[in-house]
Amino acid sequence: MKLIADSGSTKTAWKLIEAPGKTKDIKTHGLNPFFRTEDEIFEELVGSLLPETGTGITEIYFYGTGIINAEKGDIIKRALNRMYPNAYIETYSDVLGAARALFGSKPGIACILGTGSNVCLYDGKEITGGVSPLGFILGDEGSGAVMGRKLLGDYFKEVMPLHLREDFTKQYNLTREEALDRVYRSEKPNQFLAQFIPFLSEHANSVYCQEFVQRNFMEFFERNVSHIPDYTNYPIGFIGSVAYYFSQILNNTASYFGFDETTIIKDPIDGLEKYYNN
Repeated sequence: MKLIADSGSTKTAWKLIEAPGKTKDIKTHGLNPFFRTEDEIFEELVGSLLPETGTGITEIYFYGTGIINAEKGDIIKRALNRMYPNAYIETYSDVLGAARALFGSKPGIACILGTGSNVCLYDGKEITGGVSPLGFILGDEGSGAVMGRKLLGDYFKEVMPLHLREDFTKQYNLTREEALDRVYRSEKPNQFLAQFIPFLSEHANSVYCQEFVQRNFMEFFERNVSHIPDYTNYPIGFIGSVAYYFSQILNNTASYFGFDETTIIKDPIDGLEKYYNN
């Protein structure tokens, strides 16, 4: 049996391929090796994944955020190997997973706009270039975490229009002290910040929200996509919930930067299944 995974900071989507045409979808928490140790990953998956798959897995292909080198990939690999000692295991970055899900064996610019953001140039097999995302403090333009951070700033500094601030207060009932504690003292502040993105989607007809998202997508293109050499010579595609829920604004932004059309999919797991079945 074959197991394919796409892991972000918030959740991991698994596709269990038991036989040709027979698959099972499984969800677990995000498994970012920057924030989780091998033991933590193992303990979680023993409880959430192993009961769904059994022990007869022979191949595992894991794509995840935070896998920026072999050392980080090995954290995931060792945890999985403890559960499936007879399985062949490969670990890759989530960016390569996005590229393979979007373009298969054809070249293109693959982008991620979810809790975090990323962009890379894909030659049909491997990543050949890109721009470092740098995380939600130094980079991650256009991501849920960065937009959530800016949205909270607008709320507490009263830049956000009054009627929206009132709606935000009713929806989240969040004090400044609570926000500061969650951002600066608690674990996974990126996930905390990204949880405010639905507010933008729910108020999508607001001029403030439209312009807010537009500015963030412009920044993503200016600071990331436009630094890919000859970027308009390639098709562009996006994966992630932020890209999916704000697809119209994203399409308009891509058009402004010279792209004729964009491919946008919410989750890459089905594309990865197709990639491994070709």
